[in-house]
Amino acid sequence: MFTFFFAGRDFAPKAIIDGKNIQDYLQEHFVSSCRHLAQRIYEAGDILDNVVIGWESMNEPNRGLVGWQDLSAIPNEQKLQKGPSPTAWQAILTGSGRACEEDTWDFGGLGPYKSGTALVDPKGDLAWLAANYDDSKYGWKRDPGWKLGECIWAQHGIWDPSKDELLRKDYFANSPSSGKKIDYEYFTNNYFMQFYRRYRNAIKSVHKDAIMFCQPPVLEIPPSLKGTEDDDPNMVFSPHFYDGVTLMMKKWNRYWNVDVFGILRGRYLSPAFAIKVGETAIRNCFRDQLSAIRREGTEYMGSHPCVFTEIGIPYDMDDKYAYKTGDYSSQSSAMDANHFALEGCGANGFALWVYMTQNNHEWGDLWNGEDLSIYSLDDKLLPLSPGPDGQNKPTSDRSSPSYSHSRANNHLPVSPRNLSSTLSTPSLSSLQRSSTPAEIGSNPAYRAAEAYVRPSPIATVGDVLSYGFDLRNATFTMELECDVGAAEDTPTEIYLPEFHFPRARVSVEVSGGKWTLGVDDADGGLIQRLRWWHGEGRQQVTVQGVKRRQGMVLGKEEEEGGGYLDQCQQTRCTIM
Repeated sequence: MFTFFFAGRDFAPKAIIDGKNIQDYLQEHFVSSCRHLAQRIYEAGDILDNVVIGWESMNEPNRGLVGWQDLSAIPNEQKLQKGPSPTAWQAILTGSGRACEEDTWDFGGLGPYKSGTALVDPKGDLAWLAANYDDSKYGWKRDPGWKLGECIWAQHGIWDPSKDELLRKDYFANSPSSGKKIDYEYFTNNYFMQFYRRYRNAIKSVHKDAIMFCQPPVLEIPPSLKGTEDDDPNMVFSPHFYDGVTLMMKKWNRYWNVDVFGILRGRYLSPAFAIKVGETAIRNCFRDQLSAIRREGTEYMGSHPCVFTEIGIPYDMDDKYAYKTGDYSSQSSAMDANHFALEGCGANGFALWVYMTQNNHEWGDLWNGEDLSIYSLDDKLLPLSPGPDGQNKPTSDRSSPSYSHSRANNHLPVSPRNLSSTLSTPSLSSLQRSSTPAEIGSNPAYRAAEAYVRPSPIATVGDVLSYGFDLRNATFTMELECDVGAAEDTPTEIYLPEFHFPRARVSVEVSGGKWTLGVDDADGGLIQRLRWWHGEGRQQVTVQGVKRRQGMVLGKEEEEGGGYLDQCQQTRCTIM
């Protein structure tokens, strides 16, 4: 499908629908649907540039088969394999109902290795529509030259179905128009950019000041836009990053990991040299990979913000051990390592994948066997929500990250803000509960929330040289370089979640100036902020919170004496 979408005109000229090549047909429908959405949002009158600030291009684009030099071999750069790993030629055969013996791969102590072979037999079932299928019901007209019941690549002479013989293993290797060899850089700068310009121009015809979040193919070299007409000042480089070892093994391995990005860029004589041993080395490796991705964006695309628009972890690690025991320590360590990397790489922001409202322990995200949601019907939410009077109260808003079903009740004061929800009748969906079997849903916990609910700068007077949160020691640090000092009405502001920083137990050290700690709802939700008025030059701040165990619900020892419960019940606020 990616081959059709990006390069159908060059490599699938017989694929014609409604008189258009499949490439133009698919791109026109994709771009037009996005433009239609933009138009409807524009017509609403008060959403653009306020609620909707920008538009991201296609999610995780891929070259498909474009640029494959040999269809009978797996490309050198595609070495992260697990399970049956067919070549493109074997995939073509199985798609046409033929049985194939394919190599199988697994993960060991030193990364992926070939584990054997497996017979994959579709028993004659085709991936293609039958020859007698009536596709006119879809409302399109398929060109007679595109035959049903036969592989589209056989129709283009790549292989002979009568002999199951590969005739043109290099069919996708070179550009038909220029004759040049196609590598991923060529694909990105030509096929991908043709689509991106089409998409960008359509969106900007409606939303002229839109921020365009340009997402090139994952982990590939970005397009060369620096200093060209495409070097749009309103563009953001929006890569994705996942720790592939943890994602594929569904296990947080604190003993070893691999510098995948370094391997892809040829920085090691052998993949064995890319192995990082020990949790500290692994965390540093994540940070260095994200830093390298960000620097590449600047080098190739120009000076633009870098926002990692997808990053996350699988929660169903170790055969769902956390769901059975309530011990999310592995998830907490993995999530913390990713955030350590985000905070240390110099990126301008990120978006966690994913928040799925129907997630449960049995079925995960209800899609593709994935279970990456930071929310689950079968787990608890963080119990703390700061109140404007300094007290820590639960919220009755089910949409709030601070909602606690066990602490919510029907006796909270009614105000204009919650009047409509108080009078309305709850829908079945709003009261939905999971039907997860007890053996994997009887120990709800906080789903490693302590690792992603983190302090961060909101607005700074000066440039951020570094910042980070040490989860184990509940310590936030930040260093600034300031040309001017903070004015009375524009202090540096830092978000401090009360889960880690109950106001009565916060210790703040600054290089100079004054600070206050308080709660307000200026951004539509109650936020605890540290406001800091400092001078010019290099400035530092350190905020110490409350240390607790990672990945577990609150234990008894944390609820006694000076523990978490006691802290939540105190209301003092220190101002320096």
